[in-house]
Amino acid sequence: MTDDLPDDIVSALDILVSTTTALQDPWWVFGGAAMCLWGLRDWHVPDIDVMCSPRDARRLIESLHGQVAQDPGEGLFRSQVFGQILTTPVPLDVMAGMDVRAGGDWTPVTFSTRVPVAVEDFTVFTPSVAEQIETCRLFGRPKDLQRAEMLEKLRA
Repeated sequence: MTDDLPDDIVSALDILVSTTTALQDPWWVFGGAAMCLWGLRDWHVPDIDVMCSPRDARRLIESLHGQVAQDPGEGLFRSQVFGQILTTPVPLDVMAGMDVRAGGDWTPVTFSTRVPVAVEDFTVFTPSVAEQIETCRLFGRPKDLQRAEMLEKLRA
């Protein structure tokens, strides 16, 4: 399933995984990168979304020389901790305590499943396909609804 991943994504994931040994809580790759890991290669992956605890997010961002950004909480998403790591072949967006605005209310984005995906000689964790579909629908943007449709084909 992951044999034909683009080299830059594999390299960025390898760097990510090499730093996760210092993390204390579960972490996940989600969004477009998770879709790619599950076999959907037609989707452009401009960055790799990573969800973890606030403590681990700060540790991960610091260890990879990223920057924690102040989140104004005014758009569709907000996070207790958000940081970008631009030192990897594909940038990493690290989030913790993430919420999405659903209607007029903020709804927490959490994952209850954690599926190991083998990539070369390391393992990355993603939410299940079903949970990713649910998350895409919660986000509700046209690209997210398209992602949900593509992920549905994996379940068929």
